[in-house]
Amino acid sequence: MLPPELPPLPALTRAEGALIDSYLEILDLLGRINPARGGTTYGGLRAAQALVGKSAELRDALALMHDRGESELHTATLCRALRVLDGERRARRVTVPPQDAV
Repeated sequence: MLPPELPPLPALTRAEGALIDSYLEILDLLGRINPARGGTTYGGLRAAQALVGKSAELRDALALMHDRGESELHTATLCRALRVLDGERRARRVTVPPQDAV
């Protein structure tokens, strides 16, 4: 049996796509650094080092959007893209888990 088909990704500009990709990569890295989620110090160090480059990519995507005159984010569209790309699960790794889960 095949897994359920994901909803289609909404149409995004390249800059919006770069924004979403960079944001999610940063979430993944922050999840690896999160001391409440466990892991190793070396893994956290590597994630923190990678965070610098990914933050620059996020900044560049936002700067490109700003330079093009895109002064507002299309929240509904970007939110749909985040959901399709599993952003909710990825964002949960950044939070402190409930006390009964520790």
